[in-house]
Amino acid sequence: MEGTNPVNKKLAAALSGGAVLVLALSGCSSDDNSDKLNSWAKEVCDAVQPQAKKIEAANAAIQKETSDNSTPEEVQKTDAQAFQDMSDAYKAIGAAVTKAGAPDVDNGETKQKNAVKELNSISASYASLQKQVADLDTKDQGKFADGLKDIATELDKLSTSGSDALKTLEEGDVGKAMAQQESCKSASAAPSATTG
Repeated sequence: MEGTNPVNKKLAAALSGGAVLVLALSGCSSDDNSDKLNSWAKEVCDAVQPQAKKIEAANAAIQKETSDNSTPEEVQKTDAQAFQDMSDAYKAIGAAVTKAGAPDVDNGETKQKNAVKELNSISASYASLQKQVADLDTKDQGKFADGLKDIATELDKLSTSGSDALKTLEEGDVGKAMAQQESCKSASAAPSATTG
């Protein structure tokens, strides 16, 4: 039983990096902006908040699984569900940014399209991790631990490569407008590895 724990801890560490990504969707400074941009920011922030909570809960579930002496079956079930939830959440955020349209800033449309593309790609990556974890052999402890190692490596990549287009979307006035929204403030108040 002990065998899976160190690997699962690695998994949890890699995962918490990924959660930062969505919380990056809340700016850190505030300023006066156009009404148009403020209403765009409000729409996106309101949609992001429940998804950020979902991602946080998925993270927490995996973290909890690492602190217990869980069986491979329990780890598999929890991780598969968490990855599914994360995939759904990123997809929903992508849909929200699509629905909100382009923000009222220079190159707003390009920034919006790139961010949506990135969110959908992150969603697809979590969906594929969900399949990977669901297919692991829980009967063979060694194989299971190796499989989790591979997944942790994928997660590491995901958490470091994933947020460029989102950062670009949130530069300048967009970030400032988002920072003024209550729903974004509460999303960014969640514990994460970066602070605004």
